[in-house]
Amino acid sequence: MYHPYFRGKQFELITIRETAALMAKANFVPIIEPVREALKGLERALTEICKVDGKAIVIVNPFHGDHAEDGVSISALLEKGFLDKGGITAGILLQNDMDTVDALACYEKHKAHNPTFIHAGFTEAKGLAEKLGGGLANTSHVFFEKHCHKLYRKHFKGAAKRVLLRDGFERRRNADHPAVELFSDLHVTYDEEDMDGFGDFLIVGDDYIEGGGPAYAVAIHLTFIDPEKDEVMYIYHFVSTTKDTPTDPAGKFAQALEKLIKKFNSGSSNLFESNAIKEFRDLHTKGHFPGLGYVKKLSMNHHIETLADFLV
Repeated sequence: MYHPYFRGKQFELITIRETAALMAKANFVPIIEPVREALKGLERALTEICKVDGKAIVIVNPFHGDHAEDGVSISALLEKGFLDKGGITAGILLQNDMDTVDALACYEKHKAHNPTFIHAGFTEAKGLAEKLGGGLANTSHVFFEKHCHKLYRKHFKGAAKRVLLRDGFERRRNADHPAVELFSDLHVTYDEEDMDGFGDFLIVGDDYIEGGGPAYAVAIHLTFIDPEKDEVMYIYHFVSTTKDTPTDPAGKFAQALEKLIKKFNSGSSNLFESNAIKEFRDLHTKGHFPGLGYVKKLSMNHHIETLADFLV
């Protein structure tokens, strides 16, 4: 059903660990593109998923990060520790620098890991579908919506599973975010797209950025489902009042958090009272700033909890 796409930075992997039981119960399948050379965090996340009989797709040929040139260590990790774990499978990222021969070679190499094709700029859809032939029915495919139009996806009709990924997060400077905007309706329309499931890039977005500059404004991003608008998902951007200086991130977080708590307490926010919301409340009561990475983790947790509450 739901396939959240994670790039394997520290707090993304912590989110996976913390929500592993919930995702397993809801039959959510995270897709992980490892971007850090050290794989200990990934191993811990996958171990936690296995403990609760969950599922995950691990990309063995990442496009971004430290493994972009060579994903051999990722393949070795899967083979050594997770080959016998049916829920952990390989993902083959199909980019525009690959042809059908490359795609099939990678597929054959990882066949023991029940691989999924993840289409992200690949241009030889027809050729790949023809080469798969009768075997197409035994393969699974995930499509980046921005790269894969309907005619592209049509070539893989009849596959065992087809999932559509939509980037609902509009990346801009924190100071420029509106108070609220549309995130996605794919959680209620994926079947209209003739898909078996859907996914997104949570509140991070598909754009990959290594590190970040000083926070002139701090924003807390929280998704919610509006029952008055056909259960479409929207996103709040709670932005600090101070936006013109790179100093005092703790003070800016307090300003953004105050806006969040005020909106939630209004009773009209439609925000699901997730464990993440409860932790934001606790941070507000204590007046504590846990760091921007931790804040992003809470927002990701909230997104997963919100969809689990709606879909299960």
